[in-house]
Amino acid sequence: MQIHGLIHQFPKEIKSLILVFIIVLSVGFYGGLSFVNNTTSMNSSDIESHYLGNENDEAAEVMKFKKSEGEILTVVHNHILSLSVIFFLLSLILATTSINKKFKYFLMIEPFFSIVLTFGGIYLLWSGITWFKYVVIFSGILMTFSFVSATIAIVYQILFFKKTINSAI
Repeated sequence: MQIHGLIHQFPKEIKSLILVFIIVLSVGFYGGLSFVNNTTSMNSSDIESHYLGNENDEAAEVMKFKKSEGEILTVVHNHILSLSVIFFLLSLILATTSINKKFKYFLMIEPFFSIVLTFGGIYLLWSGITWFKYVVIFSGILMTFSFVSATIAIVYQILFFKKTINSAI
C-alpha cells in the first residue's frame, strides 16, 4: 500500500479534521514550552535548580527544593507516555504527506529518541549526573524542531499543495 502523498487524496472533511487537530495539538505543545520557559528560563542552571533545588543558593530569588522521587517519576512517566502518543499520531499523519522521504522518516522517528533522552536525562539529572542537563537541552531542542517541522509540513500539504494529475507518481 502506497501512503506517500495519500494526504492529497483525503476528502475535505478529513483534511479539516487533521488541520484542527494540528492547531489544537500545537496550542498544547507551545503551552508546554511556555511552561518550561517559565519554570527554567530555558537555561542549564535553572533546569538543574528546577529538579535539584536551590536551597543552598543564598542569591536565589525564589527558593526551590529537590523534587521527591515520586514527583520526578510522575513527571518522567507522564511525559514519556503522552509525548509518545502525540508523536505517534503526528507521525501517522506525516507519513501520508509527499515531503522528501528521508526527511519525513527522520521527523517520524527522531522524536522518540528525544523523548527518551529528554525525560531519561531529567531523571539522570535528578539522580545527580548534572552534566545530563546538556543532553536534556539538546534533545529538547531536537524534539521541538521535529514537532515544528512536522506540523508545518502537514499544514502546508493540506492548505497549499495542489495535486495534479501528473504528480500521482
